[in-house]
Order: sequence, then C-alpha cells, then structure tokens
Amino acid sequence: MIVSVARFSSPPSTSASRRPPGFLSASPSSSSLSACSFLTPQPRLRPTWSPPPSEDSGKGLGGRVPAGSGCPLIDLTEEEEDPKVTSIHSPDGKSQEPESREPADPGEYQDGKEFGIGELVWGKIKGFSWWPAIIVSWKLTSKRQAISGMRWVQWFGDGKFSEVSADKLVGLTAFSQHFNAATFNKLVSYRKAMFYALEVRRKAAAADSPAGDSLENRLKPMVDWAHGGFQPMGFEGLRPPKTSGGGCLPPSASRGRTTVLAENGAPKPRPADSAVVESCPPSKRLKTNLCNNGKERAEEDRSREQMVSDVTNNKKCLEDSCLSCGRKNSATFHPLFEGGLCQTCKDRFLELFYMYDDDGYQSYCTVCCEGRELLLCSNTSCCRCFCVECLEVLVGPGTSANAKEQEPWSCYMCQPQRSHGALQRRHDWNRRLQDFFTNDKGQEYEAPKIYPAVPAERRRPIRVLSLFDGIATGYLVLKDLGIKVDKYVASEICEDSIALGTVRHEGNIEYVHDVRNITKRHIDEWGPFDLVIGGSPCNDLSNVNPARKGLYEGTGRLFFEFYHLLNYARPKAGEKRPFFWMFENVVAMRVNDKRDISRFLECNPVMVDAIKVSAAHRARYFWGNLPGMDRPLVASKTDKLELQDCLEFNRIAKLRKVRTITTKSNSIKQGKSQQLPVIMNGKEDILWCSELER
Repeated sequence: MIVSVARFSSPPSTSASRRPPGFLSASPSSSSLSACSFLTPQPRLRPTWSPPPSEDSGKGLGGRVPAGSGCPLIDLTEEEEDPKVTSIHSPDGKSQEPESREPADPGEYQDGKEFGIGELVWGKIKGFSWWPAIIVSWKLTSKRQAISGMRWVQWFGDGKFSEVSADKLVGLTAFSQHFNAATFNKLVSYRKAMFYALEVRRKAAAADSPAGDSLENRLKPMVDWAHGGFQPMGFEGLRPPKTSGGGCLPPSASRGRTTVLAENGAPKPRPADSAVVESCPPSKRLKTNLCNNGKERAEEDRSREQMVSDVTNNKKCLEDSCLSCGRKNSATFHPLFEGGLCQTCKDRFLELFYMYDDDGYQSYCTVCCEGRELLLCSNTSCCRCFCVECLEVLVGPGTSANAKEQEPWSCYMCQPQRSHGALQRRHDWNRRLQDFFTNDKGQEYEAPKIYPAVPAERRRPIRVLSLFDGIATGYLVLKDLGIKVDKYVASEICEDSIALGTVRHEGNIEYVHDVRNITKRHIDEWGPFDLVIGGSPCNDLSNVNPARKGLYEGTGRLFFEFYHLLNYARPKAGEKRPFFWMFENVVAMRVNDKRDISRFLECNPVMVDAIKVSAAHRARYFWGNLPGMDRPLVASKTDKLELQDCLEFNRIAKLRKVRTITTKSNSIKQGKSQQLPVIMNGKEDILWCSELER
C-alpha cells in the first residue's frame, strides 16, 4: 500500500537522524509541533516538520530554513569524532516533576520507568545545554524498539531521533531549573526549539496566544509563562492527550511522516479514529525549514508557473530566470538542469546540496534545495530526491501523484530521457556541478606561487606537519604516491587513531597531541616543513548540525589554530625553498563561513567528490597551493571505483557505489530499504574495516 506523507517544515540527526540540539524540527545529534492528523503511508516520501503557524494573519515561522540561518542541526553526517553522538548522555539528575506520569502507550515503554509517548522532556548531550525533546514511538524512527529502560526522543528544532536512558531525562516541568538564559540569548536555534516546544503545550493548555509577528516578540511571553508554572492548567497541561485505550499520544498526534499539513503549512484536523499508533508508517526523519512561510512559497510557485508559461510560449529563455523561485535576472546557472539561479537560491544551493540524511538521501530537493514533501529515487545507487512543488510546477500538474503510484520510481537524474516539461537535465551536468562549486569565489586572490621543479638528483625526503591528523591518511597517501617522507609530525588527540597510526606505520609518525599546545618554538624546533596539511573538525561548521556555532565559536575556532601554525611554518623572508599546504573541510557549510576561511587563507577552495576516484560519495572543499588542485579529477587504473573492487574474497557487492560513510553505523545501510551493501554466504553483511580503508 502506498501512503502519502507530508514533509514538515522545521529544522534536525537523521541524514544523520543532521546532531543534537536543534531538534524536533531536527535533533541532537543536521519541524515544528502542533496538532496533526494521520494519513496513509507513502514510500519515497520524507517529511520535513513544519513550525507552528502563527495564529495571526498567515505570518509565523512556517517555511524554509534560509541558508546559514543558524537553524538547529547537529552534524551527524559529517561528524567523525563520536560515533555515539545519537545517544544523549547527561549528568545524573532526577525529574523534578511533582506528579507521577501516566503509563506509556500499550505495549511500549512498559518497563516501570517514567516518560511515555508524547511527554515533553529535557535532554542533555555533552557540550550542549539541556535541550527540549518529545518522547516518541519507535515506529516513527525507522529503527528498532527501544531496549528496556530507554526511550526514543525527538529533538525540537531539527526532528532527529536519539535513544536515551529514561533515568537521564527530566520533565519539561522543571523548566526554570534547566532553561539556559545564556544559550537562549546567544543561539537562534535554541530560541526556535524553545518556541516549538512551548507552542505545543501552549495550545494543549489553552493558554493565551502571544501577540507579535517576530519570533522574539512571541517567544518572550511564552518563556515567562513557562517560568510561571504553565498557567492556567499548570503541570497538568503538559500531559499528552489520552487515547481510548488509556495510552498517551504526542501533542501532534504523531511526530512523523503521518502528519498531514494543509497548503498553508498548518496541520489538518485529526480524524477521530486516527489515534492508533500502529497505523503510522515509519518516518525517515523530521526536519524544519524556517525561511519561507506558506504564502511566500505560494508566491514563488506562481512566479515559476509564469516562467514556465513564458518559456513554453517562446517569450523568454529558461536560463534567464531562477529555476528555484522563478525570479528574473538569474545570477548564475543551475548546475543540473537548464535554467538559472538567483543569488539567494545560489547560496542556499551551495550550502545544502551536499547535505545528506542518515538514510543516505539528500536532505533537500535536487532542484530547489527546499521542499516540504520529498519523493526519493528508488535506484539504490542514487541519493536524489525531488519535492512535490517542483514536480507540479516544472514537470506538470498531477506529476507528483503519478510518481507516488510508481514503485520503483526513477528520478529525473536517472531516467534516460533528459526533458520532462520545463525540467531539462543538462547533458554536461557533471562538469557544470564541479564548476558551480569551484567557481563560487567571494573575491579574487593572487594565484599561488609556482615553484620550479627540483632536479631528481637534488630531491630529498620531505618533512610534513599534519594537523588534526586522524588515522594518518596523509602519511598513507604520501607512501602510495611514492613520495619519501623524512619526518611526519602529527597532531591528534584521539588515542584510538594514534594507536592505529603507530601500528600501521611502524612508529614512523611523531605524535604531538593537542594542536592548541603547539607554539612557534615547536614549529621552529621540528621544522622546517615542506608540507602542512589539515582539516579542522566540521562539527560547528556543517549545516547538518542544528546547533552549529559557526567559524568563530566551539570547534569552529580550531580553524584558526591551523591558520596561525601554517603562518609559522611558511618560509621566512629571503628563503626560496618550496613550500606547500592544504586545508580540507566539509562542503555543506554556510557560504559566509566558507568565504571567511578563504579570506584568511587568501585563496578560494576547490570542491572534490571522492566518488570520481573511489566507490563512495564524499564531497569536500580543499584550499591550498598544491600544483593541479583545480584540474578535473580523473581516475587512474589503480583506483577502486566500484565496491566489488574493495571487498575481500568470497564477498559480493550488492551495488556499485555506496553513499557517504561516517562513524554512524547506519550510514553503511543503503537505499530506502536500508539494506546492507555486501552478501557473504547468502547473508547480508556490513563492510569490514579492511574494506572501508580501501
């Protein structure tokens, strides 16, 4: 049976379930809340959670997340530090809710612990403030049932899911004890998460609607209401509604793909018989888009409809208008389809195109990098998705309904036919996509200095400084290239990575631990260096992280450690020795952060996707002065381009390529069906460590 699912508009871990805080419209760990109704389930559809609409005239938070909006998202797709980031761990703390809770839904969470489905709670992840979340059924997570004593929670602000010990959750009733005023004043994502959580219970508690159009104006009285004890209903108003069987349901009836939104972004009324949790199809993930409200999106669609009409009647060229919003006078070309992009849509495309969910699919539409309801391509090796709005406007009315009936459904990047209505795939889209990311230059910089070739008889082994070294990939690559290394100094704090590098490379790597403890004296003592490489943590840079702090806070600041150590290592005035460097980071970062990095390093990055020379997707930005960095990437005969080339004996690959693999275990699973990529002895299997290294 095919079921139709609405994609909520709101922010967070499930392309990672995208990191913690920033949740329920995203989650800790890259949807607003309100009363919702159930629909029939639909494959290939991913919901994006919609923020509660304003009760004033059509204004409100419903809409999409503008590029770089600081919307709550925790980078799980790019995070490579803590594979357990999806589980919340908090200091010991007891619930301060004065009254006992109702039992959970029949058959679920019957372990004698507190917190049933639909209850609002506080959760804590190391490094983040206490963050609001809601207890949900395992059926909405596309995962397994929670083990005894654990609860599945979904984070306000990004909609991601985490399995958390019930003993490490605190009821939202303890609002004053866990509300963080400093974080509230500093992080927009935290304020939005507060708004979503309080809006849900404000309606349930029949509290007065706050006046004002802006988030700040509406949020302040809601926070005061919470600090005052949630009057008039008090703590009792925080309890979820009851089902006929005595169980509890989430305030929105269900936090998943089963919630149906009306055209204006508000939830439709829930039918009386729709409260059966078992009827809900599993959701891929919830995500909040907070930039455009329903009215703005409708205006964009009308502009695109006019654009399509003009192109059809030969009144204008498709390249002159923005394919995403319909505005005239495009700023650049759309890399995949014939048409242009305005500056706003271009920046959004740069930030979100390489953002993936835990299921391996793109988080946003391939055409517009937005989308309330997404159709996922059925081809196992494809990670594209297309929103209903783009299909209806650009391909033709009724297209999305027809696509929902098809199983399997091939997207417009996979179908052999290039033209579908006004949606016409470029024949050279591969090259255009590379150019699109490579040629986005905030400003021009001087070309890097070109050093003359050193005669073979004068060449010597090089000295390398590797910052944020990880598992010594830099040393491995240099060996594979046949470059002799005299000294390899690596800064790394992960003991497991250090152990791996030490064993694999027989003690040839000199580890110096924390990059923040390295001074100019150390560089002079260890150097001179011929090559400096590094890639600072992307946790607070990646758009996948709803609670990202950006370049100047959190782990984002570690970029400046690379910057000043690079300057210490450069040749001094009068020295003519060759010197090379390279810095790497995630593609899915805010445009402003990317341009700030370029400004400090005084060069623009190139974008390289490992899919061209390996069996896995992995797009990254690279800054540096290595010769040929901006040349097209071409595979060599020794590159393992297909998964089968990387497998051990008697193991069979189920597909040619795999999606981006991270430290999250479910990133190994492929496609909508979440199948494992390898067959061994007739059974599905994960990739082994030796295979991952290849």
